[in-house]
Amino acid sequence: MLKTRAAKFVSVVLAQGLVVTPVMAAETFPSKVIRIVVPAAAGGSLDVIARLVAQKMGEKLGQTVIVENRAGGDTLVGTRYVKDSPADGYTLLAQANGFTVLPSLKQDAGYDPLRDFTGIGLMARSPMIMLVSPDNPSRNLKEFVARAKSTTLSFASGGFGGPPHMAAAMFLKMQGLELTNVPYKGNSLALPDVAAGRVTTIFDGYTSCVAYIKSGKLRPLAVTSSTRNGPMPSVPTFKEQGFDYEYSLWMGLVARAGTPKEVIARLSDALRYANGSKDLVDRLVADGADPTFISSYEFNRYLEAEVPQMEKLVSDLKLPKQ
Repeated sequence: MLKTRAAKFVSVVLAQGLVVTPVMAAETFPSKVIRIVVPAAAGGSLDVIARLVAQKMGEKLGQTVIVENRAGGDTLVGTRYVKDSPADGYTLLAQANGFTVLPSLKQDAGYDPLRDFTGIGLMARSPMIMLVSPDNPSRNLKEFVARAKSTTLSFASGGFGGPPHMAAAMFLKMQGLELTNVPYKGNSLALPDVAAGRVTTIFDGYTSCVAYIKSGKLRPLAVTSSTRNGPMPSVPTFKEQGFDYEYSLWMGLVARAGTPKEVIARLSDALRYANGSKDLVDRLVADGADPTFISSYEFNRYLEAEVPQMEKLVSDLKLPKQ
């Protein structure tokens, strides 16, 4: 009798398990809040765009998507945090160009962009602007280069290895120019010194420097895109001035490697929805950015091409590891 009852009990448990398991397996992603970690302080370009994208992605996913700032260590604090988080799609990382170059610049970056992460897609791309003070004697890029070859000049960089630093270093290397690098903890701290002429030039994104440009405190010499930038139609490109140089500041989303492909697909689809929404597109275009979406697959190929390019650039520039 006891054996019979035990057998019946086991049968019931197994039956219940068979009922519960498919329900659990059928649970759709996402079932809780999604976090986008921004490895920089609030208020910067990456933070602002991540917040705009998060709101729209939440609409598509039917779940709240929040932004969490984890600044520090030239973005390494936030990047390592996501690398060590579960690979379930609930903790994402917003990143920019520094993501692919820092492993070549740091003694121990603590992550490999290709091995430890997988792409979700781009949020936006935008050019950078080469800026000088309104009193700078160079009225165009050719005059600046000629002057730099005969005079000791300097350039500001908001963070070692960050986009402003690398954008300037790439151009100077191509022209064989040696300007003194004056590092700052963020471009916002460097702009006043460039405006005052204490530092000769800086490369910066439109949203960060637009107030200085409109007020006449900084003068743009050139834009790094292949065509003129919408909000600044009067500013010529490097190529228009005879220099074969382009640079794009990209901002994208990645997840920890090992995140299920189905989850990545859902997140990528939500990002596509965000990039296609009219109010977000209008905002990004007004800020000089290109919101054209690229898929997870395309973004991964993009990163795979950029990592070795950055490794070579760091080697060519003989930048010391920190």
